[in-house]
Amino acid sequence: MLPIEESLVCKNMIYCGVDEAGAGPLCGDVVAAAVILPQDVTLEGLTDSKKLTEKKREALFEMIINTAIAYGIARATVEEIDQINILQARMLAMSRAVTLLNPAPQFALIDGNRLPDQLPCEASSVVKGDALVQSIAAASVLAKVTRDREMIAMDQQYPEYGFAKHKGYGTKAHLMALETHGPSPIHRRSYAPIRALLEEN
Repeated sequence: MLPIEESLVCKNMIYCGVDEAGAGPLCGDVVAAAVILPQDVTLEGLTDSKKLTEKKREALFEMIINTAIAYGIARATVEEIDQINILQARMLAMSRAVTLLNPAPQFALIDGNRLPDQLPCEASSVVKGDALVQSIAAASVLAKVTRDREMIAMDQQYPEYGFAKHKGYGTKAHLMALETHGPSPIHRRSYAPIRALLEEN
């Protein structure tokens, strides 16, 4: 257990780390994960998923799911993002991930500075938690790898947008493809570039 974790949870408490991936992209679901790790295990090389190479994330993904006491991966859909906004969709996805855990955690450590309303247990938010708390870092890897894999699969369905390369982020190439082809069914209509494009047309 890292020192910050010792200050946030009681010894022998069943707790999970929670994080999400996909708030920034213009398309696709937002994916969240919750992970309960054995307290006496240290996963070498594990840190914030954004600081890891794709190859390292893939290797850690397998290590995490094979080591975890429990993990849950959940989502909020594109339709939900457009209906309730991305902040609420992120919170919803994280709550859903925690409810999938068996055993149920007694406490959740949530990356960021906000707590979801619908959590089934007590919780604390941890700013930059994906770099400070091992179980949050593990959740960030599961969420990021799951979402990236889904965007690669979507590239097969909608090859004109280049999803496999940019994973849905608003790169110059992605924005040019949107101008040429218009939005796909998986683009978020509430996001400014998509909304502006729809208003133009």
